Amino acid sequence: QVHLVESGGGSVQTGGSLTLSCAISGYTTRTYCMGWFRQTPGKEREGVTVLHTRRGNTYTYYADSVKGRFAISQGNAKNTVYLQMDSLKPEDTAMYYCAADVADVCYLGSWASSVRHTYWGQGTQVTVSS
Repeated sequence: QVHLVESGGGSVQTGGSLTLSCAISGYTTRTYCMGWFRQTPGKEREGVTVLHTRRGNTYTYYADSVKGRFAISQGNAKNTVYLQMDSLKPEDTAMYYCAADVADVCYLGSWASSVRHTYWGQGTQVTVSS
């Protein structure tokens, strides 16, 4: 069984940076789609970024709202996924969730537009003040 645990959330001012981590336990050599979602009260959970590694190549997707500011990466041991968030804005304030599916092929944009994923973390809060 795969478990995801997020950390690294906090409060920053506009323009600041945060790095979120998603620790993955129960990880095997299987191939995953994994990514970050965020949600604010009263709104639907939205996909922020997706990462998929296949045959030695890494593929990423970013929502338009975070392109150029956020970066997803994977640790060398592949048991941690990071989300580097720079130039943060108040509209980035949300609960951020890490998610993953076992998948040999990952259609990144489609995966980000769905919330029907197998594994979810408990979330970590990010608050950006103006």
